[in-house]
Amino acid sequence: MTEFFEVQPPDQARQRWFSQITHQVEVEYIPTHETLGRVTADVIHSAEALPAFQRSMVDGYAVQANSTYGASDSLPTYLRVVGEILMGKEAEITVQKGEAALIHTGGMIPRGADAVVMVEHTQPIDEREIEVLKAAAPGENVLQIGEDVTPNSPILPARHRIKAQDIGAMLAVGWNEHVPVVKRPRVCIFSTGDELVHPLAEKLKLGQIRDINSSTIQALCAGAEAEIMGIVPDDAMELFKALEKALPTADMLVVTAGSSVSARDMTAQVINQLGKPGVVVHGVAARPGKPTILAVVDGKPVIGLPGNPVSAFVMFRLFGVPALAHLMGTPMAIQTKVAARVTVNVPSAAGREDYVPVRLIERNGDGEQWAEPIFGKSNLIFTLVGADGLLKIPLNVTGLREGVWGEVIL
Repeated sequence: MTEFFEVQPPDQARQRWFSQITHQVEVEYIPTHETLGRVTADVIHSAEALPAFQRSMVDGYAVQANSTYGASDSLPTYLRVVGEILMGKEAEITVQKGEAALIHTGGMIPRGADAVVMVEHTQPIDEREIEVLKAAAPGENVLQIGEDVTPNSPILPARHRIKAQDIGAMLAVGWNEHVPVVKRPRVCIFSTGDELVHPLAEKLKLGQIRDINSSTIQALCAGAEAEIMGIVPDDAMELFKALEKALPTADMLVVTAGSSVSARDMTAQVINQLGKPGVVVHGVAARPGKPTILAVVDGKPVIGLPGNPVSAFVMFRLFGVPALAHLMGTPMAIQTKVAARVTVNVPSAAGREDYVPVRLIERNGDGEQWAEPIFGKSNLIFTLVGADGLLKIPLNVTGLREGVWGEVIL
């Protein structure tokens, strides 16, 4: 059969695919301290005010601000020290005009005081008296009640990926209930091909190869529950049965190999039989990975990847990883990209995006990074093993010349 694809640019293909995906992952409730990296299913509100009491921002003396007016290095104000505010306890001292109370950072502002003079702006006379060398304004160096967060105010938005500081924020405002988060999407990964054997097979027969794509794709599914479903032979009915069985409990199906247009590649046909709308895109204007299938069944994403390891890796990074974020309703985790000069001419073809494995090197001792291509065919996984990232050749250029700047996705 003659190879033919109605190829679409990657961004257009992704947008068209996502527009058909209506399935969303379910919600679960987990303890606050276990939420790192998870996605909030709803807005998280503060259970209380933060701070819950007026407290000092510095080490110094709690005072009535008007007791310090006019104070300077040349004409200090003298205040009587009436005690010390103990940390972790309610302030029992009342500060009158002309008085001061020793206070530490985080300590509770005592009754009567409305400012804190930094210790650097004071000079002790004895245990009972200090000189104030700089005037304080009302509210100076004081955190007010609710200044950080007010009760019932939103502290984390819905569909937000929780970071370490977010956990601290929730605990700081008394969030001691279980947090509603989006469940980890369940991804079912299938490999197809009579030539494939389990990757732990000790000895291969001639003509056999180890299935490495399933494990590689599983490793790319960070934040998801990815399960390797096994190897399916080159039989349309067997593939249909396997996908049909997995579909009800899966959030996404991934099939590697069987995406090219040839007599033995039947993935697109099987997906169309599985449910509507079926195949949305068959063919992406990118290299490697042109034959990629993007489909939707019962609102759930189904992706058919080329069998070649590099193609499968690149295409799942390009489509599968963003699809997981889409299922959870959150922006995709930011990809780390760097600019680097290209060490040699890198040819391409207008009308497609190329992704070339590269090493990053420093060439001239000036700190600039250079991208050194690792050329190889798309069935050679070791072109990726030695790579630091993928050099992106934009859609409508015929390549990058030696020395020009390019974008490298780490």
